[in-house]
Amino acid sequence: MAEETTKKKVLKGGEFLTKETDPQSIFIPEDINEEQKLMSQAADEFVEKEITPKLDAIDHQEEGLTESLLEKAGELGLLGTAVPEEFGGLGEDFNTNTFIAMAMGASHSFGVSFAAHTGIGTLPILYYGTEDQKKKYLPKFASGEWKSAYCLTEPTSGSDALSAKTTAVLTDDGSHYILNGQKMWITNGGFADVLITFAQVDGDKFTCFIIDTSSEGFTRGKEEDKMGIKGSSTRALFLENVKVPKENVLGEIGKGHYVAFNILNIGRFKLCAMTTGGAKKFISEAINYANERKQFGKPISSFGAIKHKLAEQAVRVFVSESATLRTSGLINNQVKELQEDGLPYSEAVVKSAEEYAIESAMLKVFGSEMLDYVVDEAVQIFGGYGYSEEYPAARAYRDSRINRIFEGTNEINRLLTVDMLVKRSMKGRLDLMGPAMAIQKDLMSIPDFGEKPGGLLVKELEAIKNAKKAILMIAGSAVQKFMQKLANEQEIIMNVTDMLIEVFTSESAILRTLKLAAVKSEAELQPYVNMTQVYVSDSMERINVYGKHAITSFAEADELKMLMLGMKRYTKLEPVNTKELRRNIADKLIETGKYCF
Repeated sequence: MAEETTKKKVLKGGEFLTKETDPQSIFIPEDINEEQKLMSQAADEFVEKEITPKLDAIDHQEEGLTESLLEKAGELGLLGTAVPEEFGGLGEDFNTNTFIAMAMGASHSFGVSFAAHTGIGTLPILYYGTEDQKKKYLPKFASGEWKSAYCLTEPTSGSDALSAKTTAVLTDDGSHYILNGQKMWITNGGFADVLITFAQVDGDKFTCFIIDTSSEGFTRGKEEDKMGIKGSSTRALFLENVKVPKENVLGEIGKGHYVAFNILNIGRFKLCAMTTGGAKKFISEAINYANERKQFGKPISSFGAIKHKLAEQAVRVFVSESATLRTSGLINNQVKELQEDGLPYSEAVVKSAEEYAIESAMLKVFGSEMLDYVVDEAVQIFGGYGYSEEYPAARAYRDSRINRIFEGTNEINRLLTVDMLVKRSMKGRLDLMGPAMAIQKDLMSIPDFGEKPGGLLVKELEAIKNAKKAILMIAGSAVQKFMQKLANEQEIIMNVTDMLIEVFTSESAILRTLKLAAVKSEAELQPYVNMTQVYVSDSMERINVYGKHAITSFAEADELKMLMLGMKRYTKLEPVNTKELRRNIADKLIETGKYCF
C-alpha cells in the first residue's frame, strides 16, 4: 500500500497544471550523488582541456579534429553513458546523462556534434533497434569508432516532417530497399559513418532506416556556411538508388513517426540541459570581465545597471536548472517504475520521455530563449570587446541562436504544448475538465480576503496556484469558443503556452528553494529565496500580459469583463523590491567571481 501511495505522488506529464507537488519529491541539482559528480567532472575537464583550447580550430573545421575529439570522448566513456553495458556503454541513468549534457553545453560547436551523435544519432537504435542492430552499431557508437547522424529534414519538409519526399522501394527479390532523395541541414553530415534516415515506403509509409555511408549512390554536399556553430559539420546528403538491406529497417514499416517524435522528445529536453550548462559558463565570463573592467575609477560590476544584468542572468539560469532537473527526476523515476513493472529499459525510456513530452517542449523553448538572453547581455557587459571575435562573448552569441530552431522551432513547440494538453484531456489521460469547471464556480464566488498563513515563499506559491487557475480559465473559454478550430488561433495558443512555461518554471524554482530550506542555513538559503522572489514577481506580470492578449483576442462584452476580472484576481502578488533583491544576488556573484548557485 505504501508503495502504491508513493507512486501516486509522482505527477504524470502535464499534471503540474492541476495538482500540487511536494517539494521533497522533486529532483534538484543539489541531489547529485558521488558517481554523478565524477561523471560531470569528467565531462567538465574534457571540455576545459580538450575543447576550449581548440575552439578556433574547431570553428575552422580543421580536418579530422572533431572526429578525433569524439573518439577521445569515447575513450573516456562520455559517448556511451546512455548505452547499456551489454552494448559497450556505461548504462548510466537518466539523471546522470542530464548532468553530462549540462557539462557539455559549454563546448560550443563541438557540443552540437556530440549531442547529435550521442542523442538523435544513437538513441533510435538503442530504443527501436533489433538485438542484432544494437550489437552491430551501439558498441562502435559508444567508442566513437563510428559516428552517427540523424537525417529527417528535407528541402520541402522542415516542421512538417511527415511530408518527406525521400522514397524507399523494395527490390523484386525482397532483400533490399532502394532509397532516393535529399536530406538538408544534417549535423555530422560531413563525416558520419552511419545515418538514421527517414523515407516513404510505397509513397505513404513513413519509415526509418539505418544507412552506412559507404553505400554506393550516397554523396555529400558541401559544408554549409552558417551564422554560428561554424565548427559543426552541416551538409546536404544525397541518396541516389542507395541499396539498404531489408534488415536495416529501424522499427516497423510505416511507424517511422514513432522513432522521429519520441527521439525529439528526448532531444528537446537535452537541448535545455545543454543551454543551461552553457549559460553558467557565459555568466561566469561576464562576471569576471565586469570585475576586471574599470570605468570612472572602479569596476563596472559595482554599477547598478551591470548588477541588474548579472543578477537577471543568474535568476534565469537558476530557474532553468531547477525546471530541467525537476523534469529529469520525473523521467528518471518513471523509467525505474516501468522497469520494476517488467518493461525493458529501452521501452521504459521511450514511454517515460513521451509521458513528459509537454514539459520537454516547454523546456526547449525556455532554455533556448534563456541562453539567448544570457549571451546577449554578456555581449553588452563586454561592450565593444563583446563584438570582437578575440573575446568569448561573440562566439557565444552566434552559437546560441540556432537553439530556437533546433529540435522543432520554438513556435512549433509552443503550439505542440497546448495541442498535447488538449489531446490528453480528450483521451482521458489528463483531467483538465474537472479543474476548469471548478474555475467557473470560483469566478462566481466572493474572494477570500482573510489573513493568509505565513511561511517561506507562501505568497509566491499561492500566486502560482492562482496563475494555474488563470490558464484553465482562458484555455477553457477558448476551447468552448473555437472547438476544433482552436488550432487556427495560433496567437492564442502561444499566449497560453507562455503562461504555462511561466507557471512551470516559477513553481520549479519555488519547490527547489523549499527543498533546500531543509538542508541550508538561513544565510545560505537567502540568495535562492531572492532569486525565486525576483523571478516569480516578474513572472506574474508576464502571465498577466499574456492572459490579457489571449482574452482580448476572442472575448467580447460580458465575457470579456468577466475574464479580465478573473485575470486581475488570479495574477495578484504583493510587490517586492526587486532592485534590492537583484543587488543582493549580484553582490554574491561578484564576490564569488562566477555563477555559484
